[in-house]
Amino acid sequence: MDDQVNKPAKPLKTCPICGKPQVQATRPFCSSRCRDVDLNRWLKGSYVIPGRDEEVDGGE
Repeated sequence: MDDQVNKPAKPLKTCPICGKPQVQATRPFCSSRCRDVDLNRWLKGSYVIPGRDEEVDGGE
């Protein structure tokens, strides 16, 4: 039973932008600045999910 008391509850998660510990109010980021940086990256199209080029089937 003593082992459960000595273990940390959860490892600290870090901000995906700068690596600092997360803050509850701006999760998963550490601040509103990092949250805005992430939003800007989405709006500029910096985050891209690679996909396959679809071949156009012209022969019917």
